[in-house]
Amino acid sequence: MTTGGRGTAGSVAAVDLGATSGRVVVGQVDQAAGRLELEQVARFANGPVRLASGLHWDVTGLYRDLTQGLAEAFRREPGIASIGIDSWAVDYGLLRDGRLLGEPFHYRDERNANAVDKVHAIVPFSELYRRNGLQFLPFNTVYQLAAERPTGWLGFADTLLLVPDLIAFQLTGAAAAERTNASTTGLLGVASGEWDLELIERLGLEASLLPPLVSPGAAIGPLRPAVAAELGAPEGVQVVAVGSHDTASAVVAVPMRAESAAYISCGTWGLVGVELEQAVTSDAAREANFTNEGGVDGRVRFLHNVMGLWLLSESVRWWERDGSPIALGELLDAAAAVDRPMPVFDANDPRFMAPGDLPGRIAEWCAEHGVAAPQTRAEFTRSIVESLAQAFADAVRDASALSGVGIETIHIVGGGALNGLLCRRTADRAGLPVLAGPVEATAIGNVLVQARAQGFASGDLESLRGLVVRAFEPVQYEPRR
Repeated sequence: MTTGGRGTAGSVAAVDLGATSGRVVVGQVDQAAGRLELEQVARFANGPVRLASGLHWDVTGLYRDLTQGLAEAFRREPGIASIGIDSWAVDYGLLRDGRLLGEPFHYRDERNANAVDKVHAIVPFSELYRRNGLQFLPFNTVYQLAAERPTGWLGFADTLLLVPDLIAFQLTGAAAAERTNASTTGLLGVASGEWDLELIERLGLEASLLPPLVSPGAAIGPLRPAVAAELGAPEGVQVVAVGSHDTASAVVAVPMRAESAAYISCGTWGLVGVELEQAVTSDAAREANFTNEGGVDGRVRFLHNVMGLWLLSESVRWWERDGSPIALGELLDAAAAVDRPMPVFDANDPRFMAPGDLPGRIAEWCAEHGVAAPQTRAEFTRSIVESLAQAFADAVRDASALSGVGIETIHIVGGGALNGLLCRRTADRAGLPVLAGPVEATAIGNVLVQARAQGFASGDLESLRGLVVRAFEPVQYEPRR
């Protein structure tokens, strides 16, 4: 196998940062041989930190952990040709003269609540949707920036970088904004794919804060010499832009026929949608709260956000607060054995956004809607699964109706692909077969975009997905009538 340059095969490193954990993965790709292999070399916790100023990310600790992971990657595979970074969307760091001005706010921080009306008073949501194509989420970057303005930090900063771009800057010293993640800010024109300078001005923001845009596959820059020495990396190793929004990378690795399939990228969030060539910004799409986010190769991710496995993981965290660990597999087995109907609640109710007593909030929702609440942990878990499955099924039907895509199959990728009960109940409620896997779709998509940039793979997304099909066998769930 050749490594460290253009050839028929090689290795790259993917940094995949999620809302609860991060990891570093080494990917080896040989398209000619149909070879796609991943090795996770590091995994580390990630989560919010509550400071006096609010809920933040510990991005400094995250950088420490991921660089330690990259050092391990280069120890195991010295010929790594490039590094790609993906993460969750919308959150950003502010810099002045290359110095980070405090830890980035977490999108679940309460500061966003009062900012929505301020933005919509300047630009009504109907116009905002026509311009940026984004569904309404109170934590979209455009609202976070409205919350930031009164603090004065925007006037002091000279650069704004989304989380993966911020990590790339620390590694290379080069400031850039990768398009798929930039599309989640609300400041990118849905038709142009460029910063919407008129909108930025109307909102009282400085366009000079926003760095130049780059597309997946572009080289951001080589590692700074001091960083390369710390990592044990060869001189000149590039950080390459990938689909830096983790869902954009995940969709690259969905082994689907886009003209007849829906995808659910299921982790902390459940992103349910279809892949299109053109955005859909109709009134019906706006009213259904569907979003048009940038995909790799200029594709559009037309999707709806569902609260996702956050509902289960935060409930488990709440139950474990007394120090007693819960085995998730056993909990799901007990949930599958529940033999009476469980309430199906609105998984997207805003009350479930913040950390805390989610089981108590589910019970509160049930009381308000006149239905009997779950009583045991197994029943709460089954209620969560049923509610997510129904939300997924509803979003798939809406995606089909709004986009015109005739959906024959649903692909579930990410951590949710391991949840057999959720996959089975989604198939049942949607009345469509579900193909589950690959679990590591985000890291795979990250690796494939880098591999193509390095010449280890070639072709369009369908060609890249062909590698996924050969390398990973999905688990199929047929709907029970």
